[in-house]
Amino acid sequence: MNQPQQSQQPPGDTGRMDPHPRDEMRGWVGRDLLRGRKALITGGDSGIGRAVAIAFAKEGADVAIAYLDEHDDAAHTAALVRQEGRRCLLLPGDLADARHCEQIVADTVREFDGLDLLVNNIATQQEHESFAEIDDAQWVHTFEVNVHSYFRVTAAALRHMPAGSAIVNTGSVNGLRGNKKLIDYSATKGAVHAWTFAMAQSLVSRDIRINCVAPGPVWTPLIPATMSKEHVEQFGQQVPMGRAADPDELAPSYVFLAANQLSSYYTGEVMAALGGETTPG
Repeated sequence: MNQPQQSQQPPGDTGRMDPHPRDEMRGWVGRDLLRGRKALITGGDSGIGRAVAIAFAKEGADVAIAYLDEHDDAAHTAALVRQEGRRCLLLPGDLADARHCEQIVADTVREFDGLDLLVNNIATQQEHESFAEIDDAQWVHTFEVNVHSYFRVTAAALRHMPAGSAIVNTGSVNGLRGNKKLIDYSATKGAVHAWTFAMAQSLVSRDIRINCVAPGPVWTPLIPATMSKEHVEQFGQQVPMGRAADPDELAPSYVFLAANQLSSYYTGEVMAALGGETTPG
């Protein structure tokens, strides 16, 4: 699949993407794998987060969605969650702010009377041709969103999460092999992977599992909003499958890692969905 050249202002809008990604889990038939669970998904308005939110709802979970300011995307995702008969709480705001990380957890716990599933998925990126183009402000901001929010939201959530809870982080192939045009982003995703390994060892005594999904190219609003038109046109063609994934193809991995019935012996794993690459790089 070739995407036509296109660009958007960050953080991006699903409705303006050409082609529209498959991100609504239309063919997914739930089996009550997450019945009665209470989930918080950061970056849940669109892309992978949207597909995961809908899949979780189809499996029986109530879902809180934290996002920046993409209100139209978030409202659409919430409508699809509620269509499944599940509750959906929308939590707009900047997760680069430590106080907001605390607030979204408090709001979720108050609304749902608990929390036992957390998906740390929010991310920001910006392409550069040279390392010298990355200034200190961008470096710090990328870590605030992509790493520090994961730590802060998780720290707040763990005050409420009981035994049997699960956390799923979103990593990236760029955290496995690096990307010369996304140096700060690659560094954050590598940090997420290592943090997942370490946290799994720390939380095992509490019977809380933490894993990570590290996708290759995925067609989400972040791509036309942060990459050159030329890169967008060729996005995903480098993998053996010759195309980017749609979010619907990634969400089942999150269901697997969230559902104790399926993955009770999995913790500290980084699942790499790379479109046919057998080793990163």
